[in-house]
Amino acid sequence: MKNFSIAILSLLLILAVSSVFVIYEGQRGIVFQFSKIKRDSATDEMMVFEPGLHFKIPFIETVRKLDARIQTLDEPADRFVTSEKKDLMVDSFVKWRIVDFSTYYLRTAGSVDNARQLLKQKVNNGLRTEFGNRTIKEIVSGDRDAIMSKALESAASSREDLGIEVVDVRIKAINLPTEISQSIYERMRAERTAVAKEHRSQGQEQAEIIRATIDAKVTVMLAEAQKNSFTVRGEGDALAAKVYSDAYTKDAEFYSFYRSLEAYEKSFSSKNDIMVVKPDSEFFRFLKDGSAAKK
Repeated sequence: MKNFSIAILSLLLILAVSSVFVIYEGQRGIVFQFSKIKRDSATDEMMVFEPGLHFKIPFIETVRKLDARIQTLDEPADRFVTSEKKDLMVDSFVKWRIVDFSTYYLRTAGSVDNARQLLKQKVNNGLRTEFGNRTIKEIVSGDRDAIMSKALESAASSREDLGIEVVDVRIKAINLPTEISQSIYERMRAERTAVAKEHRSQGQEQAEIIRATIDAKVTVMLAEAQKNSFTVRGEGDALAAKVYSDAYTKDAEFYSFYRSLEAYEKSFSSKNDIMVVKPDSEFFRFLKDGSAAKK
């Protein structure tokens, strides 16, 4: 009997827990009865449960919870064509949320992936129209805000079609396709390389001109310096010869005596020197009895 009571209490507890469900803030709930959406008997509209504590029939009704918060649609960049028939890769994102849960579920079967696919197609159609009416120059020069505003307006119909409110549409980046960008980069690189080669050749030409000019100036300066050195040396030699000449002319005998003494000093400075001369040589004139010094 005790075990039976415990079993009954456990069954009642399970039934009580199964009959209660909680919808948290930022969520909405849809109840299914045997795979059919539960509707309001008075209006025959789908019943959407707000956040809070609710009740359902255990094992007969199931709950499907939907996210009511603002969500982000951020897909890879898409290709768009401008009015000039030029391709652009546009990277954008969309902020959206569910506002009509019954319409949303009927159109998307409650799948977020389906909702994103349908919303992306609708937003891209609006962007495609706006890009198709503008040139690349207009898009780059400042029409991006206008494009986003127009795209947001065109996506407003998703409220009735999908039960989704598009809060914001933003363009993150606008680029050329990879193959076009690569060809442009290659062309720019070739142009810059040609300009660099031209500047280098001009620089080398200027360097050669400057080097030749400096070499010519150096050669002229060296020649002038050598010329001046020869002139100064000649003048010095002439002055020295004049001084010697004046000194010799003033007292020739003393000058001869002085020069002979210098010759003796240089000749006899080393004890290993050997000289072979005649005793009556003119070299020893002043070393004789001194008569020569008195003449």
